[in-house]
Amino acid sequence: MGSLLRSVSGVRWGELRDATGAAAGAIPPLLSRIAYGDEDTARIAIDNLGDAICSLGFVVGEATAPTVPFLLELAGSPHVACKAELLDLLGSICRTDQWHSAAAATRNRTHDASYRQQTGWEAAARTAVYAGRSVIEGVASSVRPEEATPARKLLQVMDDTPPFPEL
Repeated sequence: MGSLLRSVSGVRWGELRDATGAAAGAIPPLLSRIAYGDEDTARIAIDNLGDAICSLGFVVGEATAPTVPFLLELAGSPHVACKAELLDLLGSICRTDQWHSAAAATRNRTHDASYRQQTGWEAAARTAVYAGRSVIEGVASSVRPEEATPARKLLQVMDDTPPFPEL
């Protein structure tokens, strides 16, 4: 994959499912297009990746958390296009609470246990975004407003996102 995304091959993508339930094998090529494609190619790849790891803008999957460090790597790279879109995707991942909300709504019912795995995906994805705070802060200090503004917005989302409800 080049100097960017060196550790992508260390993830067992074929064993993971994305937010739509499909195999996550399409994620590495999308990351590569974001890293090495022109602006139009990167924008389309971010859109497709968003569908795979944060479906509908609020549903994460098993492959979301393993993908977040690569999104952060790309957002922190000086030569990657479409940083605003990457940061917006990270914001969507950070805000997602679909599975936790569903589990809380079914509390004390027989099917609430079915949400345990999905709530774990949500928690892991949000933790992965929070782990990249220093990268986001670096982008927020950019002299380029088209990068700094969405990074500051993401930092605000991170600060304002309430903890998950007790299940």
